[in-house]
Amino acid sequence: MTLSFRSELNSTEVVSLSTQNQPKITEVEMMQAVRTLLLGLGEDPDREGLKDTPKRVVKALQFLTKGYHESLDELLNDAVFTEDANEMVLVRDIDIFSSCEHHILPILGRAHVAYIPNGKVIGLSKIARICEMYARRLQVQERLTLQIADALQGLLKPQGVAVVIEASHMCMVMRGVQKPGSWTVTSAMRGVFSEDSKTREEFMSLIRHKANFY
Repeated sequence: MTLSFRSELNSTEVVSLSTQNQPKITEVEMMQAVRTLLLGLGEDPDREGLKDTPKRVVKALQFLTKGYHESLDELLNDAVFTEDANEMVLVRDIDIFSSCEHHILPILGRAHVAYIPNGKVIGLSKIARICEMYARRLQVQERLTLQIADALQGLLKPQGVAVVIEASHMCMVMRGVQKPGSWTVTSAMRGVFSEDSKTREEFMSLIRHKANFY
């Protein structure tokens, strides 16, 4: 098992609530590009099994990168509430399906996200949706971890945010070094989680045990 760990305690990334502009390339042009790739691989894109492959590939890629066309504003839908709470809120084992920006191969894993409120709380499902929005883009795991942490920090201004992502990268498993079973851990700590070792250790201890609800 290969384990790598990166912790970023400070980031100046600005949280954006708006969607990105729609691409100017048409679906027809995208399908033609897939057809060209098939020809380059020595295949016949007109044979029965591949006839609709360009269309399917484009649709699949559009779904896998739909996070580019989602916004935090639309996603939240006013699900931030005033609440007199100041203890840790943790949502763990959030499934993550992303795509490596270097090879456009899958990144499969889970995210653990915690924050300590400072007068505001967010709907629990929105935490998972924030993870999903950033994951559904071409990514590197380090950036994905930071984006989730910075989004929550910017939206809630909490006492602190902690994010840990554990994932396996198919670009390491299926090609290149070809190391099945390897996985990568990245973390981002904000506020009290970076400043207070006891708070950070409480978070880390809560994500270590195996949850079993059924």
